[in-house]
Amino acid sequence: MKEFKRTLITSALPYANGPVHIGHLAGVYVPADIYARYLRLKGEEVLFVGGSDEHGVPITIKAKKEGVTPQDIVDRYHGIIKESFEGLGISFDVYGRTTSATHRRVASDFFRRLYDKGEFIEKTSEQLYDEQAGQFLADRYVTGTCPHCGNEHAYGDQCEKCGTSLNATDLINPKSAITGNTPVMKETSHWYLPLDKWEPRLRQWILEEHKEWKSNVYGQCKSWLDMGLQPRAVSRDLDWGIPVPVEGAEGKVLYVWFDAPIGYISNTIDCVGDDWEKWWKDSSTRMLHFIGKDNIVFHCIVFPAMLMADGSYNLPDNVPANEFLNLEDDKISTSRNWAVWLHEYLRELPERQDELRYVLTANAPETKDNNFTWRDYQSRVNSELVAILGNFVNRAVVLINKYYDGVIPQRGELQPIDREMMASVAESVKALTECLDNFKFRDALKEAMNIARIGNKYLADCEPWKLIKTDPERVKTIMNLAAQICANLSVAFAPFLPFMCDKLVKMLGEAKMSWDMLGSFDLIPAGHKIGEPVLLFEKIEDSVVEAQVQKLLDTKKANELEAWQPEVVKKDVGYEDFEKLDIRVGRVVECSNVPKSKKLLEFKIDDGMGGRTILSGIAAYYKPEDLIGKEVCFIANFPPRKMMGRESMGMILSAVNADGSLTVIGPQGEVKPGSTVG
Repeated sequence: MKEFKRTLITSALPYANGPVHIGHLAGVYVPADIYARYLRLKGEEVLFVGGSDEHGVPITIKAKKEGVTPQDIVDRYHGIIKESFEGLGISFDVYGRTTSATHRRVASDFFRRLYDKGEFIEKTSEQLYDEQAGQFLADRYVTGTCPHCGNEHAYGDQCEKCGTSLNATDLINPKSAITGNTPVMKETSHWYLPLDKWEPRLRQWILEEHKEWKSNVYGQCKSWLDMGLQPRAVSRDLDWGIPVPVEGAEGKVLYVWFDAPIGYISNTIDCVGDDWEKWWKDSSTRMLHFIGKDNIVFHCIVFPAMLMADGSYNLPDNVPANEFLNLEDDKISTSRNWAVWLHEYLRELPERQDELRYVLTANAPETKDNNFTWRDYQSRVNSELVAILGNFVNRAVVLINKYYDGVIPQRGELQPIDREMMASVAESVKALTECLDNFKFRDALKEAMNIARIGNKYLADCEPWKLIKTDPERVKTIMNLAAQICANLSVAFAPFLPFMCDKLVKMLGEAKMSWDMLGSFDLIPAGHKIGEPVLLFEKIEDSVVEAQVQKLLDTKKANELEAWQPEVVKKDVGYEDFEKLDIRVGRVVECSNVPKSKKLLEFKIDDGMGGRTILSGIAAYYKPEDLIGKEVCFIANFPPRKMMGRESMGMILSAVNADGSLTVIGPQGEVKPGSTVG
């Protein structure tokens, strides 16, 4: 395996039209941060690059909807995202943005270099055009009827009702989302990157030279390559983005997929200045892309093809992409607000950054989709962070303070139980390091926690609180070793739980240690004084979890109400047809459940004509006693109908609510039974 002098870590640029949520964190930013912190602890030269992706159609749509400029939108969300990452301890060396002057220059120069080398092909095609607005329409600016399900509010790229991917030209009766007019087809020219030209080299580079990549990454790349690569447009007709730096390209900008990854380069330049080329062009630098599975193709095929076309850049050494994280057994959806937003978490659960980092790492969707639930979050915090890690450190520090006034005692002769414990820690340290080297962060976290488990078992087996009366010299050795385990934990957990480790280091009164010291049992010298015990974690109470679950339930209910639309008006009928219905008002005299039926209620109605019985399927929405005495509207001239062996003489009218429930229809004031409605 090739040796590298330094490592460049990039993480996918979050789109600046909304905040970041736990899916982003679990898939990209927490694992990237863990790895960056790990390499720094090893003393390696690392540059961790992030930034906001601030161009593209969704931003212009959001701006138009809110009546502000696209710049207003990206300024707002770039600030929220950057502050949220800082709050969670994501340790970027630089967090930039693609609206910076540096990025505009670097992206323009990159395009122009490829253009001058003849690496693009120019193609003319017909696209939808809004004559009144005077602009070509991106897919999201076209709405119409879905050809698959008939949804009249489908977008040009996807029908959100049936989920089918579309082209704008697939829509029936397409309309411009800008003016509402019917667009026309008009010719436009764009530049394309011929991915097919680079397919043989990409196939060799990925399928033959990088078989060590994660199976989900390798498999998706192979699938794309086996289907055959096609030229991909690098420009589009839009007024928000980086202008195409070519004469005659007025009104055209760089396509966001082309523009965004160049942001890694421009952000590097903003961070290190003239020294940037050693991070991108020196063959002794290793580059890693941390991304989610929806970005695999862009970072393993498209961006590398761009770098190949330029010819002067390093290619990524690895792309340890993760799959998706679900929330409470449902897909995270920003449009449905079905998410746990990072900025809200930090506000609502202050000083609990490490708890979230821990749970997201423990549930990391490393090779397949995984799930986050608030109950699992509570369980892991209480039964693992509090009961195992926090418990061990607290017991050790409390006993050292109690027996020795906080001074680490001198260690005596080791016994077999001591050596067994030390060997177990060494095994976990070795496994922990191997897991981190291979991007298996979930397994690495288990090994770090295993060190705390070993410590708890060691204290439980040795029982120093009993031995202190009979063999105080032996207790000195036990507590010295317990202190060494605590010091090891401050290193082992440093990539995962930086806030906790800062507290632990302060409690132990030690200097921060390097990774190569991990596994040693001489980290804290005898005679060193530690501080008073401080709780590293506190239990998550039921009320906290219940509040978060209720928040999600409220979101789901709001989505259902918002998504509900009344049924389309039925086909026109003549007034003479309406006249045939005899709709009257009746008073409910008796009401009861129909035996053996979960749906039916039996009504005795005073109809002003001697009375009648009507059966209605509304048992799920009303208790019988709540309806007695109420006035209802019913159809009086339906023919008798047998239901559950009983005869029903008519139909009680009900309205269907947004949540699917039924509400009985009745007059506003008191009306005499038998009165007609018309």
